[in-house]
Amino acid sequence: MLELRNVYKTFNIGTINEKKALQDLNLRLYPKDFVTVIGGNGAGKSTMLNMIAGVYPIDSGQIIIDGTDMTNKPEYKRAYLLGRVFQDPMRGTAGGMEIQENLAMAYRRGKRRGLSWGIKASEKEIYKEALKMLDLGLENRMTTKVGLLSGGQRQALTLLMATLQKPQLLLLDEHTAALDPKTAKKVLDLTEHLVESQELTALMVTHNMKDAIHIGNRLIMMYDGHVIYDVSGEEKKNLKVDDLLQKFVTASGEEFANDRMMLA
Repeated sequence: MLELRNVYKTFNIGTINEKKALQDLNLRLYPKDFVTVIGGNGAGKSTMLNMIAGVYPIDSGQIIIDGTDMTNKPEYKRAYLLGRVFQDPMRGTAGGMEIQENLAMAYRRGKRRGLSWGIKASEKEIYKEALKMLDLGLENRMTTKVGLLSGGQRQALTLLMATLQKPQLLLLDEHTAALDPKTAKKVLDLTEHLVESQELTALMVTHNMKDAIHIGNRLIMMYDGHVIYDVSGEEKKNLKVDDLLQKFVTASGEEFANDRMMLA
């Protein structure tokens, strides 16, 4: 479903701020893979998601999504293949629009636009049933402006929007990091339900090692712009946080110095 071949990306080339973000990155995701991604600050995790989404062009290599070479395609030409949820709950929704209007935009992703009414009566029923899944009572508030929702409600709505039209690949960039623990767990549980029920292929960046171990069927660790550890199956299920820390030291030759990751 996704293949990254020898991907390189350097920012601010030739300046004192030059940063080699991705270096010979290789990764392959198969259909229904739910892969969690961990690594210290500057490891290249979010940069990798941005490259897949087409936010920035890569310097060299290939990005193949569902068998199609998307390496040189702009962001808008990849959008129909991808669903994405950001760390900031405010980024995935339009605050000045109603809940049902946000869902209508998501429902039309990848489709041709016309001049008919924005929201059909039949669509409202689809949106209402989808919102019931969130268990937040939003199905009774479909005309409410999204800007009036809490951060957790907006993030849950963003997740629903990202999967309303089944994407070929779901990208989750620390999508619970800005939420309180109780809300974060609710959004994570919803994430697992949506990925499993829709049989999605997903890539989830997280700083929480326990979540990385317990969620999904596969875990990768990044360091210095490439993958240094890739584990799945029973080996992943039996991992402990200490095992991951030791794997990092062994693979990178350095101590894990990311306080945020250690506390998680």
